[in-house]
Amino acid sequence: MTPEIENAFAAIRSEHGPGSITRVEQMMEAGKQQHHPLQQGAKWILPGISQQPWHDPYGHPELAPVVHALEANHATIKKELETAWAARRNAFSEYEHYLTRQSDWQALYLFRKGELVSESADTVPTAFQVLKEEAVDTGKLCPLLECHFSTLLPGAAIAPHCDLWNFSINLHLAVDIPEECGITVAGETRSWQEGKCLLFDYSFEHEAWNRGTRPRTCLLVDLWHPETTVPERKALVALITEIRKLMGEE
Repeated sequence: MTPEIENAFAAIRSEHGPGSITRVEQMMEAGKQQHHPLQQGAKWILPGISQQPWHDPYGHPELAPVVHALEANHATIKKELETAWAARRNAFSEYEHYLTRQSDWQALYLFRKGELVSESADTVPTAFQVLKEEAVDTGKLCPLLECHFSTLLPGAAIAPHCDLWNFSINLHLAVDIPEECGITVAGETRSWQEGKCLLFDYSFEHEAWNRGTRPRTCLLVDLWHPETTVPERKALVALITEIRKLMGEE
């Protein structure tokens, strides 16, 4: 643990209590013994988080307002996305996952590198506003990650993988869904229903595909897992930010 992390943790304990970030400290010491068999590819597993791959999008009071707001604005979000795809394709880029980069997986970012992408306010204003008001301003968005429109071109597939940790959770708004598309998480396959959300823990192994004839687009939002606390979130931001600096990623 670096002095920067030690100082940050000490400040959090001083504000929130000596046991407020015990699980984060345990996570740093635990290693792989805390991992579910289908989470073996994840680097960080916060102890005490439910080992539940799929979640009810409406089942967490903290996250339900984000879900309802996105679904209520789906029609407008889809229309603005279609306009952007047709007229502003330069706003999209190859998606850079920490494991890979794919030209048949396109992304339009709304939040990235710890801040809102201001250009998206003009490109996709409704999604940008909902994200800002319901997820960013309320502290529900995990600032260590991102929010983007994720477009899989026809024939594209995302290989099975685990994401880095379990203390955030992935929300998908199904924006434009052709036939022959699907996603599997921890061995259970589901389909997106246009205008509705899916919610899952992406520390579990998952994959997705588009075997249809036109692009498939979802709006992906990385939210704090509802079973994490405010002091834990502060500690996790301090920890991961410092690790990224040490690795030259900042």
